[in-house]
Amino acid sequence: MTMTVRFETTPNPQTLKFTVGQQLTQQPAEFKTARDAAHSPLAKKIFGFPWCDAVFVGSDFVTVTKQDWVDWDVLAEPLAGLIGEHLERGEAVVIEGASGTADGSAVSASDTPVVREIKKILNEEIRPAVALDGGDIVFHKYEGNVVYLYMQGACAGCPSSTFTLKEGIEARLRNAIPEIKEVVAL
Repeated sequence: MTMTVRFETTPNPQTLKFTVGQQLTQQPAEFKTARDAAHSPLAKKIFGFPWCDAVFVGSDFVTVTKQDWVDWDVLAEPLAGLIGEHLERGEAVVIEGASGTADGSAVSASDTPVVREIKKILNEEIRPAVALDGGDIVFHKYEGNVVYLYMQGACAGCPSSTFTLKEGIEARLRNAIPEIKEVVAL
């Protein structure tokens, strides 16, 4: 059986989203360098190409960010084929538990009611929406009434990420939790 891998543009012109129609990982993982990709055989394979800038593995998709000196019209189909072959062979995508990537949803002793509410809004409303564009938003901390987040996948380096951060995420969180002064991407 041939694996069908579809690709689509994202708001970030340097990033394409490759949808595979099957679960790839329990926990999203971002790889910004070939060294980071040590725990992802698929990302490691993609980083074998000199044009690769980043790989993000979502639940049922992979986003790949390229360097600007090469065009997607040359890369997209062969890359979709490579991803399909990797999956058809049953090769691992991410070695679960090894990447250390977290979505911020785990409850820790330092979670306050405000932090729990921030995480709830991020996980239930915002993360599913940005995943449609091949990205992810990960909670880092809440300190001094400022929410600190990581923008991953297609969101990292996207020209519209500032708009998404301020007009979307910050507006939603401030509406729910008026004491929040600002949302900052790390």
